[in-house]
Amino acid sequence: MTNVNSFFNSKNTVNNLTEDILDQTKNYIEAIKAFSRTTYSSIYVIDYEKKGFDYVSDNPLFLCGLTPNEVKEMGYEFYFKHVPPEDIDLLLKINTIGFDLYETKPLEERKDYTISYDFLLKTEEGKSILINQKLTPIFLNEEGKVWKALCVVSLSTKLNSGNITVYKKGKGIVYKYDLEGDYWKTIEEIKLTNREKEIIQYSIRGYAIKEIAEKIFVSPDTVKFHRKKLFEKLDVANISEAVRYATNNKLV
Repeated sequence: MTNVNSFFNSKNTVNNLTEDILDQTKNYIEAIKAFSRTTYSSIYVIDYEKKGFDYVSDNPLFLCGLTPNEVKEMGYEFYFKHVPPEDIDLLLKINTIGFDLYETKPLEERKDYTISYDFLLKTEEGKSILINQKLTPIFLNEEGKVWKALCVVSLSTKLNSGNITVYKKGKGIVYKYDLEGDYWKTIEEIKLTNREKEIIQYSIRGYAIKEIAEKIFVSPDTVKFHRKKLFEKLDVANISEAVRYATNNKLV
């Protein structure tokens, strides 16, 4: 039977935490709270030893009409109430394949990896929204198991659930999971041209196509051309999605 324990992979069983490991966490939640005050994304922290949440921010995107304390108290039961069954299965799949990949990485590099994926969340109105979640380790135990992890939740720029990707900080290494073929593949990291970055940066500031053209000394048609290439590269439909994707993935 699928239950909360299904989310906790046996390959990442966390126990026997030493004093040195425990000392790392003194007042760390204060830093997480400070971070949550500076971002529009929802933030929460998973504790894999306690199999629950250490912290849930007050951003309403992830709360589904509940309070942060209510979500924190529910822990992983929250998913069973607010994620459709087919996406629960997806999350369990991600949990398995993610830790399988993680186990292949050198212990000293494991904090450098972030996994990103999309799934549906049922709102308090009964509608479903597609969100993106990025999960990265905060603390490991001495065996290199993930003890606590930070989750950042934002609206997805994609059309469907899945889109499972693992990034390594500073190395340009990207793994994408093929759900149909059931395997990881290495893909080339997306890089924007200087012109594409300019268009994103001016778009963030609210400039229209004509205004961007005047700022970068090209014709409006040239701006349109670069935007079209940008949309294709990021697999998005409009400039709002392009801005969100580029900022969420640190491309600008």
